[in-house]
Amino acid sequence: MVTRTFLAVKIRALAARARRLARIDPESVGIRPQDRLYAPSTAHFRAANRRLATIDAEVERRLSHLQETWRSVPMQRVLIDIALVEREIDRARRAFGLFFEIFSQRGSMFAPALAAHDVIAADCYRAVREAAPYIFRGPLLKPLCYMEHGFSPATMRRGVQLNRLLGEPNPFPIVRIPWDRDNPWQAVFLHEVAHNLQADLGIWQENRQAVIRRLLRSSGDPGITRIYGRWHKEIFADLAAILLGGPSAAFGMANFLAHPAPRTLTYRPGGAHPTAYLRIHILAEMLRRLGFRKDGELLRAIWKRLYDPRRFHRLPVRLLATSEQLIPHVVDEIAFQTRRNLAQRALVDVIPFRPEDERAIRDGVRVLVQGSVPQDLAPRHLVSAASYALAQGRIAPDTLATRVIRHLTESSRGGSASLTRVPQAA
Repeated sequence: MVTRTFLAVKIRALAARARRLARIDPESVGIRPQDRLYAPSTAHFRAANRRLATIDAEVERRLSHLQETWRSVPMQRVLIDIALVEREIDRARRAFGLFFEIFSQRGSMFAPALAAHDVIAADCYRAVREAAPYIFRGPLLKPLCYMEHGFSPATMRRGVQLNRLLGEPNPFPIVRIPWDRDNPWQAVFLHEVAHNLQADLGIWQENRQAVIRRLLRSSGDPGITRIYGRWHKEIFADLAAILLGGPSAAFGMANFLAHPAPRTLTYRPGGAHPTAYLRIHILAEMLRRLGFRKDGELLRAIWKRLYDPRRFHRLPVRLLATSEQLIPHVVDEIAFQTRRNLAQRALVDVIPFRPEDERAIRDGVRVLVQGSVPQDLAPRHLVSAASYALAQGRIAPDTLATRVIRHLTESSRGGSASLTRVPQAA
């Protein structure tokens, strides 16, 4: 009887905290009326609450079973049933905590910058929708951004099962921005959005297999092929970032990857990211293929001046020796070859970037430096214009960031939470 009473107390305490995290709303995360402009949409809250409700229903089911049977089943069975309830409560706690962390930042000092980055991410999807109107299978919730520790931005793709949530799928894309990288001129942000585009376009596996087939034919080396196959996601995101932002994105990635030679020229076995030395040569080749030859040559010259593998490197000899031959194949396969899931179009067809886009960006730089914001420049291209303006050094970074962020957040008024709407057949 004493042991059963002990278990009864444990079950009572368990029930007291079992179903407290089943719903989240703007008020509960501290979003005030003045924060509404920066807040996640009603649809994002609705998606979060659907996920929380699903978990809560499982908590309720397992808790009800425990409360009905604990008196009559063996005590070891009771402990197992308690652990099963605990597992679902842990799942609820983790999911609620993630949503709370993301949503509550929209009532903080970072809210304007986060909302501005939401606008940039949505515009990246808009670029695809305009070039390929029927490519997505249905309406999609926009990505949401939030601040966190970490050296670089990162993303959690739509639908991916997160270890942080004990395997719960992510209901909408989430882009993590490091606390000190919230300025609206970061090329790496376009890279992270590109990861979500690759997933939502459904070409993750198709792209990988194409790269592996192409490299195996070109090199005849299974080891080198495996390396590029492992790198395919990051190379795709780099090339797509250039298509979203132009040459500025390539130089921005180089700025991000410029480290002391031991890091830049060291190969990391099993790593998903290309060795930085080769990564910039891949970006330079992409610029050349897009017609920005001078930009590509300048980027390559800077990189070669900073890093000379003849003096030092920790790269596999075969990887380095074949890079000049294979990089054009990699760029061509990922960006210029057609894909079934893109309706037999290439990446450059569904995210077009043309010389006139670069001219519009350069014109936008002059407007920014003169103290205004180009009103008709796409948000993704405004990232590049702001980067060029920062590089000129003629405008204070804080002034530039404030001006661009204000413009982007004000442009989002009345926007839809959905990135795409399925067009009606004629």
